[in-house]
Amino acid sequence: MNIRPNNLKIDLSALHHNLKQLTRLAGPGTGIMGVVKSDAYGHGMPEVSRKLEEAGVACFGVAHLYEALALRQTGTGLPVVILCGVMTADECRQAAENGLTPVLFDLSVAEALDRESSKLNKKTSVHIKVDTGMGRLGIPHDDAGRFLKRIMDYKNLDVQALTSHLSSADEKNSDFTRTQIENFQKAVDAGRALGLELPLNNLANSAGIAGYQDARFSLVRPGIMLYGGLPSPDFETPVTLRPVMRFAGRVTQIRELPDKTPVSYGRTYHTRGPRRIAVLSAGYGDGLPRSMSNRGRVLIRGRKVPVVGTVCMNLTMCDITGLDDVKTGDEVVFLGSQGGESITGDDVGRWAGTISYEVFCTIGGLNRKDYLP
Repeated sequence: MNIRPNNLKIDLSALHHNLKQLTRLAGPGTGIMGVVKSDAYGHGMPEVSRKLEEAGVACFGVAHLYEALALRQTGTGLPVVILCGVMTADECRQAAENGLTPVLFDLSVAEALDRESSKLNKKTSVHIKVDTGMGRLGIPHDDAGRFLKRIMDYKNLDVQALTSHLSSADEKNSDFTRTQIENFQKAVDAGRALGLELPLNNLANSAGIAGYQDARFSLVRPGIMLYGGLPSPDFETPVTLRPVMRFAGRVTQIRELPDKTPVSYGRTYHTRGPRRIAVLSAGYGDGLPRSMSNRGRVLIRGRKVPVVGTVCMNLTMCDITGLDDVKTGDEVVFLGSQGGESITGDDVGRWAGTISYEVFCTIGGLNRKDYLP
């Protein structure tokens, strides 16, 4: 018996569909790194990674060591790349012991990883992070040759790839992204001039895969588009994606309110004339952004209706005036489809002044997930 008022469903067939679309877009000979960091963007890393492995991804990408260790515990034997790297000698030891692939951008960490790998009589695969213009993690792209020459002194490290990240590939103006691609290619050339094969170079995120053929290299790293979201709310995708996450609740109460009645905290909304208001079973404690107060929409009886008043911790109000057939207990969809209408993560992100990444991670992190095969 389901006693939860809200339910979160993850459609693994939609995930598979999106992967096929991205694989086709990446083209033959380009491997797919399934990015499953942050609990697979809130969708559940164990279940998502199993589906992606069945569907043929080449490897996985996670943010931190603890995620990589959890992924190993699911039984996967695929390479697992730790995108944010490791820091301590203990982390280096655990990475080497478990056959993980840290991203390196610090020589002291490289030395520690080499030392721990040597103790285990193992060779550890690594990717080298190059900063091509993001201004975040990485070594300067024009310093790649010097850094790689130092790394080559560590005989227990196997440099599989250079990696970098595109900061603006979702923007219409391509100039900066083109510069990043050129910087990355120069770093690759410098590494190969030293005799490194670098078979798994990777630069393209979801937006890079969709918009820049020359950013795809040997391996691509789709994240948000695997889950049916867009790199930014108005991004124009060349492939058809299916939403993987659906979040729904129930109508808790229906109120008939007279003119000029305040609704919810802070009286940010007053009725204009008599209104029929539905009180709904989820709020920001369940992952709905509070910032969608008086801006968002929900689906009831296949119709989009406006959120009114301030979103509460466990309740949200909406205006159902004119929908006389709505009753207590009816399903309300906060994220997903109902009838012929749908609300996407990008819709919610737009209303809330954020992005679908945050919407998925928050809703997914606060609710128990049910999986559709």
